Amino acid sequence: MTRLIDIDEIFHEDRDNPPGERSLPWEETRDGVTVVVEPKPHWAEDMRAFRLDAREYCRYADWTAHGARARFFGHVDMSGDEVMMKARAMIAREIADGLWD
Repeated sequence: MTRLIDIDEIFHEDRDNPPGERSLPWEETRDGVTVVVEPKPHWAEDMRAFRLDAREYCRYADWTAHGARARFFGHVDMSGDEVMMKARAMIAREIADGLWD
């Protein structure tokens, strides 16, 4: 019998990796502000941290150093919540297509 794959389990296992080696977004909270960190693509200088509830982001290094005092910039397309929902939908499609076992 094939074991069902759980999206939350996939995200949990990815968090076992160091931040620079993760392939899925994750949440971090500091000083009362929650962000969703987008994994670093191979070409990027740094990761981005999107505010969970606003279309703003900062560099992950700035977030790591300054927490909620990091300098956030407006982002026309994405909030942290949208980054996370997009990743969860991608994983759900991959599970449905049989790419996870």
